This record gives sequence, C-alpha cells and structure tokens, in this order.
Amino acid sequence: MAGDPYQELGVSKGASADEIKKAFRKLAKELHPDKNPGDKAAEERFKRITAAFDLLGDAEKRAKYDRGEIDA
Repeated sequence: MAGDPYQELGVSKGASADEIKKAFRKLAKELHPDKNPGDKAAEERFKRITAAFDLLGDAEKRAKYDRGEIDA
C-alpha cells in the first residue's frame, strides 16, 4: 500500500484501536465491491483501506510502522 494508512482511514496517529476499527467498518460499508459493482475506483479504495486496517488493526504491526521499522 502506498501512502499513509492513517490518512486512508481518516484517523489521527493518536487514534485508539476502537476508532481505527470504526473508521474501517464505516468506509468498508460504503466502498464494498458488492455495493459498488463495476466501480473500479471504489474497488481500489476498498483494497487500500483494507491494507491500512491490516496494518493499523494489529497492535504489533502498528507499533513497528509508527517507529519506522516497516513501510505501509
């Protein structure tokens, strides 16, 4: 994933795990491919928010990202 995972989800770097999860769920409902059949832009955005949540939703991966040990 290119870019800032916090920006992808629309949360601050100080966001709690619960805030991150809520932001992901809200965006996932809006952008899910089943709700947007044939919309390539929505599909790509859905993939980006999923990758962002995979990173930020895991406390260990998030800590490593925040320390600059891994890239998004």
